Amino acid sequence: MMAMLHHCSIPLARVAVRPSPRTRAAISFATASSPRATPQSQVLLGLSENDLQKLAIDFGQQGFRGKQLYHLIYKRKVRDIQEFVQVPLAFRNELEEAGWKVGRSPIFNKVVATDGTIKLLLKLEDNRLIETVGIPVEDDKGSVRLTACVSSQVGCPLRCSFCATGKGGFSRNLRSHEIVEQVLAIEEVFKRRVSNVVFMGMGEPMLNLKAVLEAHHCLNKDIQIGQRMMTISTVGVPNTIKKLASHKLQSTLAVSLHAPNQKLRETIVPSAKSYPLDALMKDCKEYFQETNRRVSFEYALLAGINDSVDNAVELAKLLHEYGSGYHVNLIPFNPIEGSEFRRPYRKAVQAFVNALESAKITTSVRQTRGLDANAACGQLRNNFQKNPLVTDSDNLESQLPNMDLAVTSLMKR
Repeated sequence: MMAMLHHCSIPLARVAVRPSPRTRAAISFATASSPRATPQSQVLLGLSENDLQKLAIDFGQQGFRGKQLYHLIYKRKVRDIQEFVQVPLAFRNELEEAGWKVGRSPIFNKVVATDGTIKLLLKLEDNRLIETVGIPVEDDKGSVRLTACVSSQVGCPLRCSFCATGKGGFSRNLRSHEIVEQVLAIEEVFKRRVSNVVFMGMGEPMLNLKAVLEAHHCLNKDIQIGQRMMTISTVGVPNTIKKLASHKLQSTLAVSLHAPNQKLRETIVPSAKSYPLDALMKDCKEYFQETNRRVSFEYALLAGINDSVDNAVELAKLLHEYGSGYHVNLIPFNPIEGSEFRRPYRKAVQAFVNALESAKITTSVRQTRGLDANAACGQLRNNFQKNPLVTDSDNLESQLPNMDLAVTSLMKR
């Protein structure tokens, strides 16, 4: 379904021909060897508290100003440097003159589903739109868990046949701060902390592994979401599961399987042709051995395609062949425009569950959330993931009716 550490980085602009000492200090900081501040970086979001303290000192400020920046960015979620009112105006101006910015994108639109799920469209700096989803779930005790489903790419190049994102085309990888900011935007809209993060939005995380890992680090260390509360999803990209295993994260790896054999999988997941099922399963087995973290397998149920009891029996046999302790998360197909696939009947879903459980495979069925807002699994897509949004106000209105979100009617309310 959907893609990972190209950090918050862009070239320092607006530097004068003869930069001031403080501007030179900012340039020096941006090109330092810190793993959280790559060359070209001028985005504050994604920097650690220590990095921000160093930045403040390089600008001739006391170190505590960096702590203030940290609090304003991650706790107060302030979007613009000039809104850092606790920070001296001169320091704010110097940051902006050196090309620094917070790194937050405006919310272009939001769609609210009847079940409380909210899908946000964020307008990136290059005027492309990405989608992120906030999913509130209330447990039996009345407490609410808020899950952020974040995108890792603008679109997706893998073009899985049942997924809307791939049908909309692919533009580029997201930078790490563009992943992190999705969580902050959801917290801002819901006015509560995000408790869980799933890298299951637009894109294939493993094709953007560097940015995803850096975003994961920031979400864990700076936004303070536990590693075990995060899930990284992949349809399978050769050599990347081994790379992920080497980091020994405590997060869940979710592999989008969707078929119990290679032949069927290639018809559903075109990229499977370059990553045979046996090789994928071997990598998953080694991932478990390396990390001691069980792998979860996502399986989209497509009526009449991969939802038979025989398919379930074959799937159970495949999983047992490569170890034990696996978990299967079944996802009844969520309808998308232009797809020939159908959602299976509940009876067929339950029969599939029964067949897996009788073979001692731990199984769950994902509850569909956000269906009426096109925010459910496999439904994320917009017309501006491939081509940027035209910013001219006259052209903007003509583009809105083409969006898959009924944005026009929303804006007229």
